[in-house]
Amino acid sequence: MKKILIVDDMIVSLMMTENMLAGNYETFCASSGKEAMEVYRRERPDMVLSDFRMPGMNGYELQTALQAEFHARIPFMFMTADHNEETENQGFDNGAMDFIRKPFRPDVLLRRVGNILQTVDQIQTLKKAAGIDKLTGLLNKASSEEELGKLCKNSTGALLMIDLDSFKLVNDLHGHAAGDKILISFADIIRATLKSSDLAGRLGGDEFIAFCHDVSEESVISQKTKFINTKIVEAAKNLLGEDMNIPLGASIGCVFVPQYGTDFKDLFKKADKSLYIVKQNGKHGYSIFSDKQKISDVTNLANMLTILDERNQSDGALVLPLEGFRSVFRFIRRGGNSKTALLLFTLTKENSGLEEVSIDEVTEECMKYICETLRKNDVVTQSSSNQYIALVSNIEFDEVKKVVGRFDDVWKNSPFGENFSVDCEYEQI
Repeated sequence: MKKILIVDDMIVSLMMTENMLAGNYETFCASSGKEAMEVYRRERPDMVLSDFRMPGMNGYELQTALQAEFHARIPFMFMTADHNEETENQGFDNGAMDFIRKPFRPDVLLRRVGNILQTVDQIQTLKKAAGIDKLTGLLNKASSEEELGKLCKNSTGALLMIDLDSFKLVNDLHGHAAGDKILISFADIIRATLKSSDLAGRLGGDEFIAFCHDVSEESVISQKTKFINTKIVEAAKNLLGEDMNIPLGASIGCVFVPQYGTDFKDLFKKADKSLYIVKQNGKHGYSIFSDKQKISDVTNLANMLTILDERNQSDGALVLPLEGFRSVFRFIRRGGNSKTALLLFTLTKENSGLEEVSIDEVTEECMKYICETLRKNDVVTQSSSNQYIALVSNIEFDEVKKVVGRFDDVWKNSPFGENFSVDCEYEQI
């Protein structure tokens, strides 16, 4: 049952309002702002229904004080006998969700309170959906970082960085649809090894993260690692066939909390350092952070390939900073590869009357479209505020025009194509 805190210095009015709501909600009463603060701290109601004009601390000041203390927008509805519109505007300016004038009918009060609570539920549902990774159903990167930040400050347990080893081979050999199924299965396996009170999220690609409450023993991490490695191979064979020979598995970097701190960013770096050590030593295992932990020297070519390999390789062209792009360009020129073309894209705002949208807001989107149009073995950089350079490899010069045409078609059909144009110059290098 939803909780409502009713605040009114007029006792008769307070009792009447409570009587109207008590049959539908769990109600708590306070006759002053100070008392309301104490009740809110103890009960954490779903909304506050407060008289606007009260001695000591009025409704506006109560709302301001609660939101400052709890760092949240608290659902408020004000009651008032004042017909001054300025009073109503002041409440709405402070974030009130509704106003009701005294005296009010029970049915009107119930309907307005119900509307507020329904709106709050809808907002919470949307927030929750926005924080979920659509493919796996785990928390997405932003939500994981937010929730783990809270857990690391206040909980005891283990923070785990979990990588799905050799996942890129699934996409390369079996396609992205099969890759998605493997990722979904991997997420389910991670859930299965966690308690209901634990938390798991997907950082992107084949990288996952988890927090295990009250875990401080290496033996527990070892068991979880063995379970995940066994189950992902079983799942892959079920999905891809018994002859599946891709070396799938899990590498896990672990740090215990609060033994090595309570700041999430710092703990993340420590867990990632431990994960790096697992990757150096053959994958499919775990490493637990300690102050004496050192990154070992590279011992063989396989380890070196693991270190150099691009983790979380995405589709489309590789984006590099300008200096890195320049190094690649010089290397290609040194080799004299005549099948590489240099493309210069220039973004221009066509509709000068479109004041609310600037080039700066569109540049990131333009980069995404360029990357998606080009291939994985192409390279792109942003050279100025509205220009991009691309190196397109292994291509005959007369084929470059087709690449440019393909981008033009995609851009013109994008949400930005009507108001922003992109011109492209190119030549063989």
